[in-house]
Amino acid sequence: MKFPILANKGFVEAVGNTPLIKLNRVSKEIGRNVYGKAEFQNPGGSVKDRAALYLIEQAEKSGQIDPTRTATIVEGSAGNTAIGLAHIARSKGYKSIFYMPNTQSAAKVNLLKYLGAEVYPVPVCPLSDPLNFNNRARDHAQRLDNAVWTDQFDNPANWQSHYATTGPEILQQLQSGGLSCDAFTCSTGTGGTFTGVAKYLKEATDNKAKMVVADPPGSVIYSYVKTGEMNREGSSFTEGIGQGRITQNLRQSLDLVDDAVSIPDEESIVMLFRLLDEEGLFIGGTTALNVVAACKVAKTLPENSNVVTILCDSGHKYADRVFSKKWLQDKKLYDCIPEALKKYAILE
Repeated sequence: MKFPILANKGFVEAVGNTPLIKLNRVSKEIGRNVYGKAEFQNPGGSVKDRAALYLIEQAEKSGQIDPTRTATIVEGSAGNTAIGLAHIARSKGYKSIFYMPNTQSAAKVNLLKYLGAEVYPVPVCPLSDPLNFNNRARDHAQRLDNAVWTDQFDNPANWQSHYATTGPEILQQLQSGGLSCDAFTCSTGTGGTFTGVAKYLKEATDNKAKMVVADPPGSVIYSYVKTGEMNREGSSFTEGIGQGRITQNLRQSLDLVDDAVSIPDEESIVMLFRLLDEEGLFIGGTTALNVVAACKVAKTLPENSNVVTILCDSGHKYADRVFSKKWLQDKKLYDCIPEALKKYAILE
């Protein structure tokens, strides 16, 4: 029997080493093996715990903050990175301050407050505007003593966390079962997860593994990979992914991208309920999008190929929306859900 590691160093040592789960029903249906890295099992509940840990530890090592006295972590975040940073800040005795778009769910804002963070939801505006949530975070940190703006979108510590941990874990887990890694795909917000994993897997497989970036409606990444133009159309119910620019983190892996797939919201929402119904996985919209992308990528490969994606977080922070019949109807997503799965839209 395998037991979890003894985390003598506390919260930070519990980050990572998550299971790689085969999605059995999905895999059987398409004749290829789809695996999901269960990042919802990180102690802060999402894949962003990994980046959060590296962002803070990089700030300590570089002297941006002095770890021998109370420091303040400041970030602009739509949710999960802030949650990871808040957990790690508390475990280290630091303060945390977050700016986020005021479109985020109340559940995310409340969780940050439960963790002792200061939270400032602000109106949505472009990065070029000084009042953009990310710019506000940067400026706030500059006004404080012993504080750092962790700059998740452009700080290389973000992708380096996945190069050092997520990528190696995926390959080791596959190899322990005698399996190859034939492809990896996931969506991008900051670009850190995709870049770090893609860099590692390309190197470790001598460029044999296929790297495919997945994108929701309203993001420019798909268009940029396919045409070199940054065109965006529509919007998505998914949170924390999609971009109107190419972040410095994502830019580091663009030469490794083999392809891109655009995933409609209608397919993501159906997969969200399918994963619950068929695999017992209670996940959010981004994870559902990632699995749809993995299936699309898998179908381009020979039978029995192995494709890996990221199960970013659980569905808890999104449940009041995606399990609401009214919300689904307002988003024009309810009618695309198969009748057998509509039983999960239990909230009015």
